[in-house]
Amino acid sequence: MPTSLLEILRAIPDHRRREGKRFDLATVLLYATLSMVAGANSYRQMHEFIRIHLQRLNEAFGLRLPYSPSYTGLRLILQNVDPTSLEAAFRRHASSISTPPPSDGLVAIAVDGKTLRGSFDAFSDRKAAHMMSALRQADQIVLGHLMVEEKSNEIPAAPELIEALGLKGCVFTLDAEHAQKNVRARDRLGQSPADPGQGQSTQPAPQP
Repeated sequence: MPTSLLEILRAIPDHRRREGKRFDLATVLLYATLSMVAGANSYRQMHEFIRIHLQRLNEAFGLRLPYSPSYTGLRLILQNVDPTSLEAAFRRHASSISTPPPSDGLVAIAVDGKTLRGSFDAFSDRKAAHMMSALRQADQIVLGHLMVEEKSNEIPAAPELIEALGLKGCVFTLDAEHAQKNVRARDRLGQSPADPGQGQSTQPAPQP
């Protein structure tokens, strides 16, 4: 039986001061996640989703969020969450979901990279964020993410993500750029690194 997402989110450390814990962190994370699944792509839209559906959400999950945090409040709460702990929580939840039986004996996992729309920051001279993801094709479950370092690319990030997931009995599909020979010896042989993968994620980075 899959572990409750709310239960997993409760394990994420809350680094807020005691006087700043007006809203339960796990509850906010759960409702924010549901708002994004429903199409919210900004903190304002997250706030509106929670405000409109607050009673229904509280009744469905047996929670008592008193009211929807303001969009600035949501931003402060979410931006201060440890991304490593959050990623670990979602990987744990994804791994707890039973894998559909494959027809050919192998589970297909698609590994791909996307640039997060809206993550480019010209003021801070920061490039758009690039993220690798592993998708289980049978049930469209994302098993994990890995941010590509700014001065790197998808080629070294893909095996790092695959190794971190620790999956057995799977076949991984990747873009053609990962078919290069001697990938591990690329730096030693002077092979030029590939550019980051093309395309943009359908899930933009949250905006105020």
